[in-house]
Amino acid sequence: MTSQPPITIQRLTWLRWSCTTAVGLSLWCAGAALAFDAQGHRGARGLAPENTIAGFEQALAIGVSTLELDVVLSANGVPVVSHDTAPNPDITRDASHQWLKSRGRPFNTLSLDEIASFDVGRINPGSRYARDFASQRPVDGERIPTLAAVFKRVRTLRADHTRFNIELKHNPNRPHESPEPAEFVRAVLEVIQQHGMASRTTIQSFDWHLLREVHRVAPDMPLSHLSAQRERFDTLRSGVWTDGLKLASFEDAPSMVAAAGGKLWSPHFQDLSQPVLTRARALNLRVIPWTVNEIPDMGRLIDWGVDGIITDYPDRLRTVMQRRGMELPPAMELPNDKQAEGVPPPVREPAPFGVAPDLR
Repeated sequence: MTSQPPITIQRLTWLRWSCTTAVGLSLWCAGAALAFDAQGHRGARGLAPENTIAGFEQALAIGVSTLELDVVLSANGVPVVSHDTAPNPDITRDASHQWLKSRGRPFNTLSLDEIASFDVGRINPGSRYARDFASQRPVDGERIPTLAAVFKRVRTLRADHTRFNIELKHNPNRPHESPEPAEFVRAVLEVIQQHGMASRTTIQSFDWHLLREVHRVAPDMPLSHLSAQRERFDTLRSGVWTDGLKLASFEDAPSMVAAAGGKLWSPHFQDLSQPVLTRARALNLRVIPWTVNEIPDMGRLIDWGVDGIITDYPDRLRTVMQRRGMELPPAMELPNDKQAEGVPPPVREPAPFGVAPDLR
């Protein structure tokens, strides 16, 4: 490793606050001080089926401080955990155990029973997705969980240290596949409050209109402004994703986030440089990039001083953190019955390198 001059690492910490929302929810948001936030992306997508109970259990067994997950609404307005606004044929089998041939009907047109009929316990072996995530171990029979079911399972496992980073999935270019922002936000906030998870939750989205709606309803709910400046996915240029704001009107991405009222910025990790991070610090932004899967990238970003990392491979991130003498989140022991059911055991060593992260 090439020697480098010492870097002064500055990380912002969670603050304490109390909040009362406009929907009559009384919340005490007591964020614990976190020097570094190790987030398991969709649970532990590189190792276990994404956005499933088995995947979240795998992440907890490895040891993360935050479970990152995605939420959409069913036809009857129940928050369910899915990265896509419609069933993804790369990971979805129907009730007859056949792989979907194409994207299914949007989740906001499907009942809970219809959603529960899908098996999302493995990747279609003929897909590029399977090649990209060759280390993922299948858990056949895994279903798309409701957000409430995730909260209940975390409670049952007594993972009281674990936070949640919940992404509201809404594509402004496909508005018919998502509920209206007010309905979406209210449904998610109600489940968060019903399960007593307000003090442990951040809400994130690429669609900053939704974040504005969250702030209107629950002004003290922590928010994360997601962004991407990729060739095939640029959310900052047109204003469609960013509630009318356009990058051309600002000095840089951090100033754009600050103008939107952001306190936490989550950019694609390749959009981040040390000067850009320094600029974000000057604007008092916390910075947690996504989705960082290779050990050299993790090490570089940690040395720059990011506040956390979102990764498909929390085992690799723990290795990097341990090498630097950083405090590690607790690794949980799964109940014996879960091991017997085939949930992958915790991975203690880094998985093979070379997995390219896809766009969120």
